[in-house]
Amino acid sequence: MALNIKPIADRVVVEAAPAEEKTASGIYIPDTAKEKPQRGTVVAVGGGKVDEPLTVKVGDEVLYGKYAGTEITYEGKEYLIMRESDIYAIL
Repeated sequence: MALNIKPIADRVVVEAAPAEEKTASGIYIPDTAKEKPQRGTVVAVGGGKVDEPLTVKVGDEVLYGKYAGTEITYEGKEYLIMRESDIYAIL
């Protein structure tokens, strides 16, 4: 997947995973009650800071904070741009 966005410094672009449609017990969740996803796939990374190289790379599946990043729409798809420090873990 080629994305023509190049983040600056320690920022990364993440494509959020789709929200859960139903619970583990099989109950379907209505659109109004769905939680914002907290996991996604890294689709672009910046160059990092001079003294801190980035640890994530394109294709990594990551966990991030519920209110992390800035939502953008690019070519009809939703993405999040966030600092690497907003990412909690690589799955």
